[in-house]
Amino acid sequence: MNMKYLIVILTAFLFLGCSQSKKELYEITDSFIESLDTTYDSYGILGADKHKKITSDGYYQVLPVGRLINVKILEPVDDEVYKKLSESLKRRYRNDGRVNDVFVNNAGTITIDCRN
Repeated sequence: MNMKYLIVILTAFLFLGCSQSKKELYEITDSFIESLDTTYDSYGILGADKHKKITSDGYYQVLPVGRLINVKILEPVDDEVYKKLSESLKRRYRNDGRVNDVFVNNAGTITIDCRN
């Protein structure tokens, strides 16, 4: 009985940890999309690193380049993980007129396209 309880608790912590990380990712991508609508015409190509954000758990990196927002997972993962994250971001921004598309790059990152 104690082992089942431990497994349930550990599974819950893993699930909640992932959810918190994704929540933070959404906050970061939301802020970049908002700033492209209100503050910046473009983040440009040179010096994009100064705008780079990494989630507090070090799992996601978000880098705006021009009017594109690139999302990278900083741990080794298979293509399926990127596909699922891309689908999640597509659902999040499907009714947001500022976002044209969300897709997985050939380079293995996800791009949120905010070009006019």
